Amino acid sequence: MKENCFYCEDGEKRRSLMIEICKLEVSTVYLNKDQKHKGRCVLKFNEHKTDFSALTPEENAAFARDLRKLACVLNKLYCPDKINYAVYGDLVPHLHVHVVPKYKDALQWGGPFTDDIEKKLLTPNEYEIEVSRIRKELES
Repeated sequence: MKENCFYCEDGEKRRSLMIEICKLEVSTVYLNKDQKHKGRCVLKFNEHKTDFSALTPEENAAFARDLRKLACVLNKLYCPDKINYAVYGDLVPHLHVHVVPKYKDALQWGGPFTDDIEKKLLTPNEYEIEVSRIRKELES
């Protein structure tokens, strides 16, 4: 755990933006609270690593398996035309991947997803439904 790391601290700031779904082999899956792209998740590597180059070959393979598993579940549940994957880290230097289902002729199709447009927030019950659906598939 690294001090002052958004993901390692796992505090109120993280909880204000995303809801933990479950842990996988080497990562944790979160549902992003902004659901303008239905099913948008974040996959966080559990140990504090800042880049893929910091992973051992075994860790890299396990993280790829976790990412694939999440993508398969999102494809099954949401039937997107494409899933976008984004790995940043300039402001939050902890290895994580944004996993964003997208649809032809819908919001931000043909370009990168961005957070500079109005957020779509759900009710607590709607979040619980989505978290439960994804968790059930990931744990089966």
